[in-house]
This record gives sequence, structure tokens and C-alpha cells, in this order.
Amino acid sequence: MNEQYLELNRKNWDNRVEHHLDSDFYRMDAFRAGETSLKEIELALLGNVSGLKILHLQCHFGQDTLSLARMGAKVTGIDFSQKAIDSARKLASELSIDATFICTDLYSAPLHLKEKFDIVYTSYGTIGWLPDLQKWADVIAKFLKPDGKFIFVEFHPVVWMFDDDFKHVTYNYFQDEPIIEETSHSYANKEHPITDTTITWNHGLSEVFQSLVNVGFNITEFKEYPYSPYDCLSHLAEVEPNRFQIKHLKNKMPMVYSLIARPHAEASDI
Repeated sequence: MNEQYLELNRKNWDNRVEHHLDSDFYRMDAFRAGETSLKEIELALLGNVSGLKILHLQCHFGQDTLSLARMGAKVTGIDFSQKAIDSARKLASELSIDATFICTDLYSAPLHLKEKFDIVYTSYGTIGWLPDLQKWADVIAKFLKPDGKFIFVEFHPVVWMFDDDFKHVTYNYFQDEPIIEETSHSYANKEHPITDTTITWNHGLSEVFQSLVNVGFNITEFKEYPYSPYDCLSHLAEVEPNRFQIKHLKNKMPMVYSLIARPHAEASDI
């Protein structure tokens, strides 16, 4: 695998950490005061996690990881940015929250971690940074207990077809080649310049589903949502509390999807 994408993207995410910690987007004062960073979609999917072992993939600086720990789970977060992991560990220490953080890219995670988990969890803006979803699914399968479940929430691939103004279809729904772009800011703080080259990929729903089926999972729940819980794209309007839609498209397109996948042996018990 060409490792150029990994180093370029890691540099970009290293550069984001400080700006994200200082941004209104991540609401760090509220988080420190006890507010969860998890949104209604994933909270409904997760349910009661007290006492469960959870692996959080691509955890950034650990807000969701620590929110899960506050709910009583034993959580491990992984991310490829050392700056993000250092910040996550510092935040966990500051707030006296018990959580484990490991710095590794997703594909290399089995080299650094040998445990099995009740839940593997990842959400919002994660798989676009990965070139190979079959390897992604292979990693998930390695870490999941036979009776466990994979919980996934992601921006809908239709969103990534459009230009920033959501007026023109600019990108291919299907993964045909990497998307190489020069970035000038972050979704969380557009006032702070971050000039980096990033390499990303679009992944259609069939690619996601098939990669999970290929490792022996059943998709036991799948939902699409006509809103985003984050105000992180251009031209969004808050149509309900913490539900954002593109102003001129309203509810005409899916913005987020979620799924639960389980190993075949467990599917018959649902």
C-alpha cells in the first residue's frame, strides 16, 4: 500500500488538534462540565453500555471515547495522530476518567492490541480517510467478540458527491480514484488556516455492506437520516435542535446513515 496518504493525512490531523480543542464546535467547556459529546443517533444505537468493553476507532482527541467511559464502559480509543492521542490522555487525566488510548493507524491496530471487545464503534467522517474498506472490516472482525456488535454512524456518501456549496455533483459516488486536495481550514474552525494536502476516498453503501458481509457479519440494522447532527458543512440550517439540513435542499437527500453489524452466529438470536 502506498503510505504517502497516511503521512499526509496524519500531518493534517496533527495540525487540527490544537484548533479543534479551542473551537466552539467541540464545546470543551461544556464537555469538561459533564456534557456528553455523543449525539442522539449513536446514543440510541449504543443503549446501555455500562460494564461493556468498547473499542473506538479513529477517536481523534477522545471526546466520544471519554463520553462512553462516563457511561460506564471500559473503553479503548485508537487514532493515528500522536498529538490527538497525547491530548486525549491529558484530557482523561484532567477529568479523572479511566480510558486507554493507543496511537496507531487503523490497519496496524492488530499489531498493538490483542483484546476482544463487546462493541467496536466508529462515527462521522472516518472511512473517507481509508483506501481499503475490506481491510477496515478485517480489523473490525479481529477485535469483535463472537457475540459482539459493530456500531457505525457516518455521513452519507451522497453528501460527498457535491461541491462545497451543494449545487453541483463534482465527485464520483463510487471509489474510482483517490481525491487529492489542498485544504485551507478545518470543519471545526474555519477562521484558523490549516494548509495541507489530504488524500481521501468516497465509499458507496454497497462497498461498506459487502466488506462487512465478506468477514461474516450480518447487517442487522440500517437507517438513513435527512439531517446532520453537526453544523459542519456549508449552507446548513438548524431545522430542529441539533438537526441540520442544507438550506436549499431541505430534506431531499440523506445526510447520515447508521448500521449495526453482528457475526452470523449472533444474528439468529435477534
